[in-house]
Amino acid sequence: MPTAILVDDMPQALQILQADLEDISPDVKITGTADSVVSAAKLLRQGQPDLLFLDIMLGDGTGFDLLEIFPNLSSKVIFVTAYEEHAIKAFRFAAIDYLLKPINQDDLLKAVERARGQLSVSSNESIDILKETIKNPDSLPKRISLHTQERIVVVEIENIIRCESDGNNTMFTLNSGKKIFVTKTLKQFDQLFSEHTFVRTHQSHLINIKHIQEYVRKEGGYLKMKNGDNIPVAVRKKAVIMELLDNID
Repeated sequence: MPTAILVDDMPQALQILQADLEDISPDVKITGTADSVVSAAKLLRQGQPDLLFLDIMLGDGTGFDLLEIFPNLSSKVIFVTAYEEHAIKAFRFAAIDYLLKPINQDDLLKAVERARGQLSVSSNESIDILKETIKNPDSLPKRISLHTQERIVVVEIENIIRCESDGNNTMFTLNSGKKIFVTKTLKQFDQLFSEHTFVRTHQSHLINIKHIQEYVRKEGGYLKMKNGDNIPVAVRKKAVIMELLDNID
């Protein structure tokens, strides 16, 4: 039976979260609730739960302050937040689970199920990415957490050469030659990298334009990447690609 601690400085929000969790996941044992960094720290010193539902803004600090007190926290953290678009993007780059207030029960159930499947996977580096991105709202994230079935891999975005669709999954190719299989769709990464140097060249391919070596016109036209990979270019994408190539620094 997985255990959980809930942390939120709003009593009503805490009560609703507890009631919803007991309703949709009655096998999750809630071992305590807290309304501040101090009270949450006291609970965690008594024992770390499998799941930690953590509000970001607390009366005496932030959820990040609590995590700094416990740098080796073994709990799977699910943030509860009222933050807006920039912070949501930060959560997505960090691949950290979050619930938006007011919490939807379906979202809560999905978050709990995802957490169950990742209890053995450390997310410390992912939380570091989240903190970096939230603290620097005017700069693009430089790193991203990629969840595989066995682990979380943190990579520098500039080192990603390309992403290729594999059904509802995505294969990442890095400039080191390493490949990472991620259980998310290419569409999700297309949206995530929209402000970075990535372009969708084809229904199945998303590439980092910094790693393009040349555009080859024969055989319908394709891109040769610096690692030697050949990437098809859809007819409707050719004009966009040619314009990008003309403007590469």
